Amino acid sequence: MRYLYLHGFCSGPSTFKGNYFRRRFAEHGIELQAPDLNSPGFEQLTISSQLAIIRNVLQESEEPTTLIGSSMGGYLGCLIAQDSPIIARLIMIAPAIRFLERYLDLIGKQQAARWRETGWMEVDHYQYGEKRRLHYGIIEDARQYENCVLNRTLPALIFHGIYDDTVPYQGSIEYLNANPQAELILFPADHSLNAEIDRLWHHIKPELI
Repeated sequence: MRYLYLHGFCSGPSTFKGNYFRRRFAEHGIELQAPDLNSPGFEQLTISSQLAIIRNVLQESEEPTTLIGSSMGGYLGCLIAQDSPIIARLIMIAPAIRFLERYLDLIGKQQAARWRETGWMEVDHYQYGEKRRLHYGIIEDARQYENCVLNRTLPALIFHGIYDDTVPYQGSIEYLNANPQAELILFPADHSLNAEIDRLWHHIKPELI
């Protein structure tokens, strides 16, 4: 089994969760691949650009793969798994399913309108530790995926915070209803789930090691 970690939006492979899981896997002699989905440049980031990076990594081996995705990374994992038989299992941490709808609601109509008009918006990027510009193209590109039916049946473990006001856990419940092999574990936590990271590993480890 190959293991691949997909970081979240405005994040990267070397932030808290990526570093934590790589260290945990390494303790058991297992490599956790973690591609940088910001490549080739965050300013032009789209759903399609990130999916292309993941598909290129998957093509490097025919080995069955477990995807561990955080936030947008969980959503990307769902999209990839729909038509990639090589994906044997999903592990999703607060998956940002229906990213377009959720993100536009989060920033509000006024800011979304300014973003559309100017083409650019500054966002806090946790990998770089500073604000970075992001082109509105990510929104235009995301529209083609918004109505994708995520109904492939495969083993999936989902973690979500009850108090997540960034990506409400109802999206995970909807996914659970469409995939009878999925399991949802809720925590009294917010979106990051960083405070629950050891408990997440407690559930993940028996599934993988």
